[in-house]
Amino acid sequence: MTIEECIKQGINQIKEKEDAYWIIYLLATHILQVDKTYILTHPEQVLEEKEEKDFQEAIQKIKQGIPVQYITNKQEFMDSCFYVNQDVLIPQPDTEILVEEVIQLIKQRKVNILDLCCGSGCIGISLKKFLKDANIVLSDVSQKAIEVAKKNAVLLNVDVQIIQSNLFENIKEKYDMIVSNPPYIETNVISTLSQEVQNEPHIALDGGEDGLTFYRKIIKEAPNYLNKKGYLCLEIGFNQKKAVIQLLQENFENMITKQDLAGNDRVIIAKMKGE
Repeated sequence: MTIEECIKQGINQIKEKEDAYWIIYLLATHILQVDKTYILTHPEQVLEEKEEKDFQEAIQKIKQGIPVQYITNKQEFMDSCFYVNQDVLIPQPDTEILVEEVIQLIKQRKVNILDLCCGSGCIGISLKKFLKDANIVLSDVSQKAIEVAKKNAVLLNVDVQIIQSNLFENIKEKYDMIVSNPPYIETNVISTLSQEVQNEPHIALDGGEDGLTFYRKIIKEAPNYLNKKGYLCLEIGFNQKKAVIQLLQENFENMITKQDLAGNDRVIIAKMKGE
């Protein structure tokens, strides 16, 4: 079977998916270990038996709702390629907004930043790449997620500290900024989401009955781990702005909300109250 035949067959097999074309080309470049330009310019190349077998097995996984990123173990985020597997959420473009806002806020000042619920490490590691002088600590409750984050720190050659902690349980220092993309999907909503999302780790999705469980804990405890006039920067669900701001009002001020490219509220930045 040629590359062209394989591509056409693959697209046809998953044609019900909106991004079928993108998925198949991503699988092809991964399995053949070439770039998309090579795929387009060598349509007549015949696949080896193992390549064809691997390609068909990957398509079957896609049909079962396994995200293509878990097959290729790759996801682009902030112009870097992160390693991902089924132990971590797949970094999303919406989260880049959180990173970009933090970079603008910090600029190049020497600050201490805690990335809480770090998952793959995409937030903290990206911040370190752009903020060379910042001291950044990443934490997550999942040891498997910690292993992925450590792998990404090595792959992307950044010097960050990564620790296992159930929220603030093992956090001993104070920070100028706490950044977090915590689980925020309502428990009963998860089963209504796409197969692909449901195949991501539920521990990183489930925000409790109203989606606010982790915000309550983080916002309540954050003042104990923030320096004077420190910042708390959160990614939120599209419908959670009002509720999260209400939780912040006791100890935080100067709340700023940023929207994603779809116009949904996606990021809240708040400053600790105080003189």
